[in-house]
Amino acid sequence: MHLSTKYFLQIMKDTVGHCIDSKCSPTLRLYSQTKSQIFFHTKNFRNACIVPSSQGGVQPWRQFSYKDLLKSEQKHFSAFKSNYTEKTERLKQRLEAHYEKYSSNLGSLVIKIGEYVYFEENGCICRSRLEEADEGNIEVLFNMEDLPFCDFLIQRIRISPDHRYIAVGIKSANSEDSASIIVKLSTQPVIERIIPNVFSFEWATNDILFYTIQKNLRCHEVYFYDFSKKLSELVYTEQDARYFVDLYCTKDKRFLTINSNSKTTSEVWLIDCHHPFKPPVIVQQRTKGVIYHVEHRNNYLYILTTDGDPMGYKLPAWACSLELEPHPEYTSSTCYFWLASPVQPPIRFAYSLVENKLIELTEQEMPIAVNCHAVRLEAKSKDEIWVPITVFHKANSVELHRKPLLIHVYGAYGTDVNMSFKPENLMLIEDGWMLAYCHVRGGGELGLAWHKDGCTTKKHNGIHDLKACINLLHKLGFSCPMYTALASLSAGGVLAGALYNSDPHLIRAMVLQSPFLDVLNTMLDPHLPLTIEEQEEWGNPLVDENCKEYIKSYCPYQNIRPQHYPSVFITVSENDQRVPLAGLLRYICKLRKAVRDYAEAKTTDEKGLQMPSVILDVQPGGSHCASSWEDSLNQVAVQLTFLYNELGLDTQK
Repeated sequence: MHLSTKYFLQIMKDTVGHCIDSKCSPTLRLYSQTKSQIFFHTKNFRNACIVPSSQGGVQPWRQFSYKDLLKSEQKHFSAFKSNYTEKTERLKQRLEAHYEKYSSNLGSLVIKIGEYVYFEENGCICRSRLEEADEGNIEVLFNMEDLPFCDFLIQRIRISPDHRYIAVGIKSANSEDSASIIVKLSTQPVIERIIPNVFSFEWATNDILFYTIQKNLRCHEVYFYDFSKKLSELVYTEQDARYFVDLYCTKDKRFLTINSNSKTTSEVWLIDCHHPFKPPVIVQQRTKGVIYHVEHRNNYLYILTTDGDPMGYKLPAWACSLELEPHPEYTSSTCYFWLASPVQPPIRFAYSLVENKLIELTEQEMPIAVNCHAVRLEAKSKDEIWVPITVFHKANSVELHRKPLLIHVYGAYGTDVNMSFKPENLMLIEDGWMLAYCHVRGGGELGLAWHKDGCTTKKHNGIHDLKACINLLHKLGFSCPMYTALASLSAGGVLAGALYNSDPHLIRAMVLQSPFLDVLNTMLDPHLPLTIEEQEEWGNPLVDENCKEYIKSYCPYQNIRPQHYPSVFITVSENDQRVPLAGLLRYICKLRKAVRDYAEAKTTDEKGLQMPSVILDVQPGGSHCASSWEDSLNQVAVQLTFLYNELGLDTQK
């Protein structure tokens, strides 16, 4: 299948007609023909950046432009990287070996519908008949290399009920750009349409595709496109800026659900796939604090809701994450799912609803318990609430108090700390590292109440929880401060950055990926795309002075002060819309000044303290914690080089 540039431009010209707002004027730039351009809005850079003179000691300060400060940080990072080229390359080679060994366990998009199986492989969408899947009779339906999209990844596949169309969702690895590409499956597959800025999409009938449009990180509109009549129409608009809209198709294909969710509340509308042109019907009006999801079977709606008393569940002792197999046959009496842990590749299980029996389907070389211990602990926080901790370490490790410890934390949005499998974790375990995951308040590990007890005016609870977890680990002999590092990403940077200010003596180094560190200034700017949506998590300092003071009391940027800090390594994308680079440049600038001020004011007893390394790695593009495989591998190698160096470890086994 070949797509000429002329044909592509015509498709895009026809496609953008669904934009009914006269202010919407999409511009197409072919990535294969131009270099990506980055545009910075002045509202992101209200506060001037200041940096110290490059001379020795602390000299009179002067204002630098954003461009000058960015160049300064890039030069600083290049110097750091050049000093450890050999170590980084050695770690990268080991990482590549682990990724290659376990890549088959990480899975890819696979959908079984009727007599066909559809799957993604090396940037291609392929299909084969079920009975021929093992015989190599594969039909290539779609190839990303035929399209002028550079560094776009396939994220979603949806097949029309009659198998005449396939809709493919793609997203840039370097920005928030996305699109849906619809291919007509005939003897020679043909691209029927490309719809830009699509976030989610589902087929209602053989010819009608419903989809949501994301603008400026917000998703508020639902459209349908009728391929038989070649027209699109707006179906639903969410008026509340705090809400985000996506689509879901019930497993029996009878209804599409329009799910409008804020951080704490949800509302669901139904579209009858038998009558797709009828207006959506509401299931239950939004009730503050109540989240619900809808499924359908045999003329009954099944509603999963947070209203009422929650029930618990049980898993194998080592399991830390569960993922249902996508697109199951809704008539099946067997449920298929995957269990994994940070150090255990996914294992496929089947649960028979008839026999009430659990069956392990994945063959593995060695059970996890043979090589790695999983330990469950609980730390008592400041208000005497018990906080869970999960620890992994090599089974035969001795003198754990002298082993390196990497602590992970998140604690925001009611989202669990990420405990999915990562090959690099096995490499760390082999090298004697211990991995600890702190399930602090603000996350979702213990339900909605756990989240509510760590958001808005209770953010300090998560900070106290993290401190209690680290203290307990050290008290029980799991490493010590000089061999302890802290890691987090995105909104998890708030708790990590807060502890970095309040209790720097507990850790030796910190690694952050696209961290949120300037909470107050961000929440005071209503023009930023996510400020209004985020108010349910952080509060609204625009109208509430008490909220403003509370955020100020823990905000990592606001609480930097002259003291002995651990070393820190921060990775960020240059055009990240969710965590603007300007805020991190301000943070780094202020931190460097505090480090220099403290160095100048040291007492005689403090003169022996080592100066911390402060590293900012600015990656090109606009990805937020989701780089391409190669870029991600390089970033992990550099970050681990930093940790091995700061903790005085050898990168060789």
